[in-house]
Amino acid sequence: MMLIEQTTVPAAALPVSQFRDHLRLGTGFADDGSADVLLEALLRAAMAAVEGRTGKVLLSRAFAWTLTAWRDTGRQALPVAPVAVISQVGIFDRQDAMIVADPASYRLEKDTHRPRIAADGACLPVIPLGGRVEVLFDAGFGATWDLVPEDLAQAVMLLAAHYYEHRSEAAFGEGGMPFGVLALLERWRTVRILGGGAA
Repeated sequence: MMLIEQTTVPAAALPVSQFRDHLRLGTGFADDGSADVLLEALLRAAMAAVEGRTGKVLLSRAFAWTLTAWRDTGRQALPVAPVAVISQVGIFDRQDAMIVADPASYRLEKDTHRPRIAADGACLPVIPLGGRVEVLFDAGFGATWDLVPEDLAQAVMLLAAHYYEHRSEAAFGEGGMPFGVLALLERWRTVRILGGGAA
């Protein structure tokens, strides 16, 4: 299984000015944008950590997900949430020739934690022996920061601030995320059963 981001979050969608206010850098801090590159990098790092911990995509972007077999021929849980749309399902044979699966043969079952691609018939498109399937989809809570749930947005701010405060250190003594961040993320974590199969 391989999940690849096809697009990245544009800098304009990141809450850099809100993060500057959160750090209280307005007073006595040059507002010439010279620190924006650092603040943006810290926000991106915090977002990546929060998304990795929860399996939730905060800001909308496109993904390509490749796998060699369905866990269940009737439905397959997608690797991240929330998923807005499945744009294409491509079936590749062992010679790397691709055919696009009929969109009428599958549908998206939306879910906050475990969205799925499901068969709209007897089974999902058949993956040939030695071949693979590539599912293209868009995921995320929305294109702008105000659409991100408040607790997840706050977790990103707290974690990015933690990174900012410890930016000169080679390694963190405690390791891991601050407790306040973990508490905010707890309800968003996906509980996987049966190894993340058809559940």
